[in-house]
Amino acid sequence: MSRMVIGALRLRLVVFGSVSLKDKRRAIKSLKERLIHRFHVSAAEVGSLDHHQHAELGVAMVANDSAFVTHSLDKMVDYVRQDAAASLVDYEIEVF
Repeated sequence: MSRMVIGALRLRLVVFGSVSLKDKRRAIKSLKERLIHRFHVSAAEVGSLDHHQHAELGVAMVANDSAFVTHSLDKMVDYVRQDAAASLVDYEIEVF
């Protein structure tokens, strides 16, 4: 039987240019969709839903190699750090 590895990434972000929930959701939706398409992961806004400048994204991926999952999640963190619309405040990576 092959091994299944699950990686979870929680990103805490600040959207400085946002003056409304609509602005924040537009910026976060764009980032979320880029992560999904670029890294072939699942992603959702999971926290700070009612705050117009703070956001939390949850990202999950499944593979058969823990080193690959860890490396991929690290690459996602680097990708988010370069995003102009949101600033990364904190993140957590868990691999199961």
